[in-house]
Amino acid sequence: MNFTVIPAIDLRGGRVVRLKQGDYAQQTTYDFDPRAQAGSYAQAGAEWLHLVDLDGARGGSLENLAVIEAIARDGMRIQAGGGVRSEADVQRLFDAGVSRVVVGSLAIREPERVVGWFSTHGAGRITLALDTLQQDGAWRLPSAGWTETESRTLDELAPWYAAQGAQHLLCTDIHRDGMLAGFNLDLYRHLAATVPSLAVQASGGVRSLDDIRAAREAGAKGVILGRALLEGRFTVQEALAC
Repeated sequence: MNFTVIPAIDLRGGRVVRLKQGDYAQQTTYDFDPRAQAGSYAQAGAEWLHLVDLDGARGGSLENLAVIEAIARDGMRIQAGGGVRSEADVQRLFDAGVSRVVVGSLAIREPERVVGWFSTHGAGRITLALDTLQQDGAWRLPSAGWTETESRTLDELAPWYAAQGAQHLLCTDIHRDGMLAGFNLDLYRHLAATVPSLAVQASGGVRSLDDIRAAREAGAKGVILGRALLEGRFTVQEALAC
């Protein structure tokens, strides 16, 4: 399987933003038009774009759908989520032109329901977002934009989903998200060993091209690149060359 470099745009109120460690009170707003920024990534050679509706992730509705649809019309393959709470939401995103729908909170709270969508839409069109942080010796899975704590752990759910035929897993170490501290390579080595059938996307903390290479060596099949690209630490072309 090819290694995929996926630029990310987080949306809040229709604008490009980044949060630190998922904290809505620690927001950086960038003076970029989301559609133009997506176009620049496409021009640079990126085939996929990761879009997150942060308003939806916290509030439970697809509040930035119009922006997502506008970007999809320009032709990039989009992986998008944030606020997916029902199959109707999944269908709305597909209807908007999204290629893969990211399911986070619901994937943690109602896994049987999400697996049902594999047969309806195809497992390859659903990306599970099991974003995690380590507490008390376990990889915990906060939900609702990382504002609520759930009882299930990463080591319970990831193998279960793999056994159900899941294909794509996005996993962010929340403590590293937006911190430019590098990927948690131990996390991705662990996932490569325990759920080798899943194409794991590494996310959270990338700061350099060496981090991208290290994630690939750790077993990740793709990387999500947010703040590092927005702040010009390297270019999409340089990332693709890794």
